[in-house]
Amino acid sequence: MTAEVPLTDREERSRRWRLALGLDDASEAKVLSPRDQCLSRALDALYGDGSKKGKGGLGKSAPNIAKWLGDIRTYFPASVVQVIQKDAFERKGLQQMLLEPEFLATVQADVHLVANLMALRGAIPDKTRETARAVIRTVVDALMERLAQRTADAIRGGVDRTRRTTRPRFANIDWPRTIAANLRHYQPEHRTIIPERLIGFMNRKKRKADLDEVILCVDQSGSMASSVVYASIFAAVMASLPVITTRLICFDTAVIDLTEELADPVEVLFGVQLGGGTDINRAVTYCADQIARPTKAHLLLITDLYEGGNAEDLVTRLAWLHRQGTNVIVLLALTDTGRPAYNPLLAEQVAGLGIPVFSCTPDLFPDLMAVALRREDVAAWAAEHDIKTIVAN
Repeated sequence: MTAEVPLTDREERSRRWRLALGLDDASEAKVLSPRDQCLSRALDALYGDGSKKGKGGLGKSAPNIAKWLGDIRTYFPASVVQVIQKDAFERKGLQQMLLEPEFLATVQADVHLVANLMALRGAIPDKTRETARAVIRTVVDALMERLAQRTADAIRGGVDRTRRTTRPRFANIDWPRTIAANLRHYQPEHRTIIPERLIGFMNRKKRKADLDEVILCVDQSGSMASSVVYASIFAAVMASLPVITTRLICFDTAVIDLTEELADPVEVLFGVQLGGGTDINRAVTYCADQIARPTKAHLLLITDLYEGGNAEDLVTRLAWLHRQGTNVIVLLALTDTGRPAYNPLLAEQVAGLGIPVFSCTPDLFPDLMAVALRREDVAAWAAEHDIKTIVAN
């Protein structure tokens, strides 16, 4: 079998332009390899205008779409597949196909897919529900694996240097004392010390009454779908840590307290109903009523600030919480993507209260929580990470 000859940079640029422009069948046969012809047809099914003869579209049938999904997974890495798949749902209105278990089993599982399933929750038939739950579980488990340990390490109790232990966590090892205590175990042939006895510091423990309380108050309107997924994952992780107490509040025009469900993030996500209106003021009022010790409370309001309720009362209530000592932070989005659409006027009003307002990625969220729990300057932390915060005019 003849090996493929690598393309020059010029040939590769030309190839990519041909794929991007979308040629007709006759031209493709002349200038594109058989593999690239298949790739071109897969792209044109979604992004083409349907005017070219021989081009297959995404018909509303499970076999056609399942085959197309298999094709794009053949030609593109998972990250690109997720983008194309998201475009297919939005451009071709394929949400209804997610109600078919055979089709759902072929889809690349990601945060956007979970958001689609959450939005369709009420319409999912019994025959599809277990498949949907399994798909959501796959995404949740992957996110937990990616985010849980870093979150726990970032926000667990601080080191108490007045108390020593011979069973320290790796990060808490006192290396000078450990080395001194193990000098007799020096191995000349390996030029190293075998530390048979570790010496380190204990974590600072807090009494239940002294624990900081974190309230994640999340807008569950349709535009905030990915943020809801990530916030639910983080809430579940933080609820498992003994060094803080965590509450998860989701809202549209109604308020739902999902704190009791945090042991199972999948159940949390099935408890969220995306869409509908938005009453941020009502949700913040509910959260304020739960706060017994303002100086120990951290309210993270995750919303695009498009208020359908009383915006003036919302600003007044946030100002009151801020003055009481509650650490209020507004995240316009908690997603991997770029800067979201948000209400600039209300964002500037809230920023004018001295409350940080910005967007955050999931990878940076654990560090943000650590900074917030230490009550350090969140705006300065954001600047260090090239995060643009909203500034009041």
